[in-house]
Amino acid sequence: MEYLDLSPCSTASGTIRLPGSKSISNRTLLLAALAEGSTEVRGLLDSDDTRRMLEALQALGVAWEQIAERDYRVHGVGGAFPVKSGELFLGNAGTAFRPLTAALALMDGDYTLKGVARMHERPIGDLVDALRELGAQIDYLGQEGYPPLRIRPWQNQHDATPGLRTRVRGDVSSQFLTALLMALPLGGEDARIEVVGELISKPYIDITLNLLRRFGVQVERRGWNEFQLPGRQRYHSPRTIHVEGDASSASYFLAAGAIGGGPVRVEGVGNHSIQGDVKFAETLAQMGALIAMGEDWIEATGPVVAKGKKLTAIDADLNHIPDAAMTIAVLALFADGTTTIRNVASWRVKETDRLSAMATELRKLGATVDEGADYIAITPPAALTPNAVIDTYDDHRMAMCFSLVAVGGTPIRINDPKCVAKTFPEYFEVLAGVAR
Repeated sequence: MEYLDLSPCSTASGTIRLPGSKSISNRTLLLAALAEGSTEVRGLLDSDDTRRMLEALQALGVAWEQIAERDYRVHGVGGAFPVKSGELFLGNAGTAFRPLTAALALMDGDYTLKGVARMHERPIGDLVDALRELGAQIDYLGQEGYPPLRIRPWQNQHDATPGLRTRVRGDVSSQFLTALLMALPLGGEDARIEVVGELISKPYIDITLNLLRRFGVQVERRGWNEFQLPGRQRYHSPRTIHVEGDASSASYFLAAGAIGGGPVRVEGVGNHSIQGDVKFAETLAQMGALIAMGEDWIEATGPVVAKGKKLTAIDADLNHIPDAAMTIAVLALFADGTTTIRNVASWRVKETDRLSAMATELRKLGATVDEGADYIAITPPAALTPNAVIDTYDDHRMAMCFSLVAVGGTPIRINDPKCVAKTFPEYFEVLAGVAR
């Protein structure tokens, strides 16, 4: 297995430009493909996940070309995809697999969707159930409730009530609701989605609603439990759309500024970001970091006290920033007590079971960890165990989070460092530019 040894750093400071947001990139690509007209997508993330989406769209008959290093032109098909059958391989890209499942389910083709082994372990049954309520014909090709899937032509079976109606659980993955919101305009009718139970990761739904508006589709949100889409709406190209920097990726560099002294500034997100993960900065401030923010940047500096002062431990519900919350789990190693992260059950259905993986790897560094069904509590040791070997579980965020241990002054080995290619292929090179 490949590995990367990270030497201890004494300081972290500087400025970095963030790669594009994964969540915005793949949503934008799909909406541009479904829209009438051509869309220039500027600042697109270059990663495994976006490549899987681009490959899938090409296989479905969508023409696109790269016009600059991070800029693409996508020629929308104005509705259903031209290619009516085929097999799509989507790796471990949930932001491609879930929305494409929903969109294809409301079309008239015959498709097979597959991924890597981990994708076939990530539940999709709640989305499939919601789509079947709409008349979708979806078959499981392996274990019930999990990919791979076969999707056959949509059979819109009306009951006595006009319009499209469905329900979806809100407490497993917000990507299920996102997928439905993006697909339902294809049905051409009034549509309503009822969310059953608590909706997690609400800021990610805000991203979806914002992008739908940019492409000309309006959604009426009634609280967080019902979403109404007027019929006869079509996607129209906004002509040009800029992808924000990735706020989840910003968390690692802001954290580096907090534990390495700083200041570290990230450019590409700021006061006007549509991403919920910018609120990571608020949580970092609660831990004692000094935060400054502008329209297109955020900056973090460590506590203004004697060198060696630790961050403040917190007890927080971080359901609204599940990806960035992983960074807090590693920052807990540099806090002055027990840090508890609550309401993150969604970690268990991500690229790996992140609650279990995080607990296992934190213990290698000497931390005392209490892992629950939807929470994790971390108490740091008096001194971190040097040269711990961290397994990353083919999960990009595990690798990026634990790199912060070296920024805090303890050498560490990261196994399978190339897993960061999922969202940030140049991550370690960029980190080395600010952590010395």
